[in-house]
Amino acid sequence: MIKDYWESVYQTKEPDQVSWYQVEDQKTLKRIKALDLKQDQNIIDVGSGASIFIDQLLEAEYKNLYVLDLSQTALEKTQARVAEKGLDATKMTWLVDDVCTVNLPQQYFDLWHDRAVFHFMTTDDQQRQYINNMQKALKNGGILMLSTFAENGPTRCSGLDVEQYNIDKLKMRLGTAFSLIEHDHDIHITPWGTSQRFLNSAWRFEG
Repeated sequence: MIKDYWESVYQTKEPDQVSWYQVEDQKTLKRIKALDLKQDQNIIDVGSGASIFIDQLLEAEYKNLYVLDLSQTALEKTQARVAEKGLDATKMTWLVDDVCTVNLPQQYFDLWHDRAVFHFMTTDDQQRQYINNMQKALKNGGILMLSTFAENGPTRCSGLDVEQYNIDKLKMRLGTAFSLIEHDHDIHITPWGTSQRFLNSAWRFEG
């Protein structure tokens, strides 16, 4: 099972020993602020893992956060880290579940943030389930921030196949309910020094 796979990853590796590790993610935080998302709006970080991004949101005083991942171990590591920092996580909701099937509050989220989850959806059924679940959970006018491997990025990650994207292919996958706000490309350097090309995009949901 894929849940067991990711649980094993986080049980056997420290957060800074996985390819997607970042010391910080100021670029995404700056983009969230530029999109004028208020600190009391509802944000979900899907496939959050043990990401430092949650710490940064709390440090920036974003309050109503949902954190979703398949791995309980990953979320426990994040919980322990934010507690050690003395960050206020009282309004956070922690969910150990599958992004494709998790039961989320409907028309609730102002921001859906996904760094490097959607590209693991390699079948039509997975992609359809993910997008349908996201559409139900986002408010009308809500924002999707999505980072996937670019068309010249890796074809596999952590031993699993992934889907590569350019902006036109991603637009076709998401469908007409999402309008593009902005996009760019960047290069992520893994802890062992290899380069991964990413496509970063922001979309407005107009369901």
